[in-house]
Amino acid sequence: MATTAPALFEPLKLGDITIKNRIGMSAMTRNRADAKRVPTELMRKYYLQRGLGGAGIIVTEATCISPQSCQYDRSPGIWNAEQVAGWRKITNVVHLAGSKIYCQLWHVGRMGIPDNTDGPSAEVVYAPSAIPIRGETTSCFHFLPGKPGHVVPTAIPDPRVIIAQFKTAAENAKLAGFDGVELHAAAGFLVHQFLDSTSNVRTDEWGGSAENRARFGLEVLRALSEVFGRNVSLKISPAGGHNDMGMPLDETVETFSYFVSEADKLQLSYITLSRYVANMAPVVEGKKRGTPHDLIATYAPLIKNARVFVVGRVTPGEAQSLVGSGRVDGVFFGVGWLTHPDLAKRIQHGKRIDNMLAVPHLYGDACGGVDPRIGYTDYPAVTY
Repeated sequence: MATTAPALFEPLKLGDITIKNRIGMSAMTRNRADAKRVPTELMRKYYLQRGLGGAGIIVTEATCISPQSCQYDRSPGIWNAEQVAGWRKITNVVHLAGSKIYCQLWHVGRMGIPDNTDGPSAEVVYAPSAIPIRGETTSCFHFLPGKPGHVVPTAIPDPRVIIAQFKTAAENAKLAGFDGVELHAAAGFLVHQFLDSTSNVRTDEWGGSAENRARFGLEVLRALSEVFGRNVSLKISPAGGHNDMGMPLDETVETFSYFVSEADKLQLSYITLSRYVANMAPVVEGKKRGTPHDLIATYAPLIKNARVFVVGRVTPGEAQSLVGSGRVDGVFFGVGWLTHPDLAKRIQHGKRIDNMLAVPHLYGDACGGVDPRIGYTDYPAVTY
């Protein structure tokens, strides 16, 4: 049962915009773009439903910045005019519904798939260092059945090339009408790979010390800020072990404390702390990956300029407590929004949060679904 939560429904200034409440919809991979990674009419309906459902801010599913940045089939892109036009239809209806929307910019790094269908240069998998990911190698939403899921990547010769791709993606996001962009620096993807010493063993200016390993992410944020000013945000997961990430605790705290402190100096709109969720921690070679620690207690005090958001199995009651006590400024929900298009309204009015998750249809046709609407736009709302 949801509980009424007045603190969650106070407006909040984020950069140059104001959101109507403190309840955000987190980025979630859904795989409903078309074969060319162009956002579809079905996606427009999905985001409109959540805008009408009261979201203060919506963050899109992870969006590929280039053909080589993708991992999953039918994840949307934002590197060409057709994709920009598709996103424009979505931002228009979200704004008409009274919500704000950021585009989450994504490069998967060593999580990429070789010989994919996104262009002649996409067969090379790039990463900070030539270190392959361990653990799970295939999944139903990798797009080449029977092919290796992860290979030995090629160390990026010049990271500035990728930084330029992030900036171009931000420029496209602006053309598409987004209110801002969120840098995906979590879950073991490219920015996270640069930060983590287990995946980055470079000996140049982009590796070695915490300062050097943080350089790539900070330079990307600077490039994004040249496009969106203060309307740039950051998502990190220092405790999570997803995609074979995880340093010792002292090194983790040192690295991310430096990264967060320096990122905050860039006058970002918000920083999201993605918490460790034990039952979702991956197992690699018989051991759970991850470095569990209290992200809010460790990193929130370092954030002086940006707003602080938290995500990761937060209940409405806990969200009210965290915001009401001033420990965070807002909360992102993930699965709650996936299964309840009217989640914010349910919380506000004390309605039940009880729609069941349609697990087989999380990723649409990529996991064998027949009708992409199932488990996507068919979750029921309630009457108010």
